[in-house]
Amino acid sequence: MPRSNRPRNPRVGADGADGEERDLGSSLHGNLSTETKRGARWNVHPVSSRAATKNYLCPGCSLTIAPGVAHVVAWRDDGLMGAADDLASRRHWHPHCWKIG
Repeated sequence: MPRSNRPRNPRVGADGADGEERDLGSSLHGNLSTETKRGARWNVHPVSSRAATKNYLCPGCSLTIAPGVAHVVAWRDDGLMGAADDLASRRHWHPHCWKIG
């Protein structure tokens, strides 16, 4: 039988993950940095304007971060409830709001 070069799994994600989970998974291997702010350690990942595809509410200024606007995603690195809970409570910030926050 001849070899098939076609992928067997759909391009959406072999593990069935939705887009946000895939983006987050790729962020863990990308430009992820750790910062200390307000007495806690935070994982911080920049999101390019091209990768920003949803509306988010910035917790720093309470204004909307529109699709196509570069921003940062931050979540606790040292939370009491564990890594999964920290990841689920991540927030999207304007870069300036994160810097002064």
